[in-house]
Amino acid sequence: EVSRAHLGAVEILHLSRHGAGHVRLSNHINHQANIWALHSLGADAVIGCTACGAVDPRLALGSLVVFGDLHFPVNRLPDGSLCTFCGDPGDPGDPRRGHWILHGSPFSAGVRAALLEAADEAGHGARDGGAYGHVDGPRFNTPTEIAQLAACGVVAVSQTGGPETVLCGELELPFALI
Repeated sequence: EVSRAHLGAVEILHLSRHGAGHVRLSNHINHQANIWALHSLGADAVIGCTACGAVDPRLALGSLVVFGDLHFPVNRLPDGSLCTFCGDPGDPGDPRRGHWILHGSPFSAGVRAALLEAADEAGHGARDGGAYGHVDGPRFNTPTEIAQLAACGVVAVSQTGGPETVLCGELELPFALI
């Protein structure tokens, strides 16, 4: 369910990916439906908020991170299907079937800058950059798995941001993850 509110002249859409009371675990989230709903309702940007486990030991607990890169090598949704809106064959001229090319950051520079500025203005600075590591849930990772993620440059890890990043990218919906 998407709720609407206004903050000044700005309309805000809010979608709780886990549902009221956190009834859905990460493996029950329908990322495609969530992102499509925001897109269909006219969202012009998406901010994903995620509670992460620190992988980088220098990251103080309770810190904010505005991620700059993504580690999501399996590119799969919780049901095991590919993380895409383009799962069916179709018209090769359809621009929605294009490959999402990840030069630079998979996150929107403008949305990232707004998050960093807002964190600074609120007196709670945020780390600018670092790789977000998406892992499948609902279980947590073993020490060996965390060491592998650290070796890939991941600074923090959780179970929801990978599909959201990819699906927003496919829809050209600016997205940032904090």
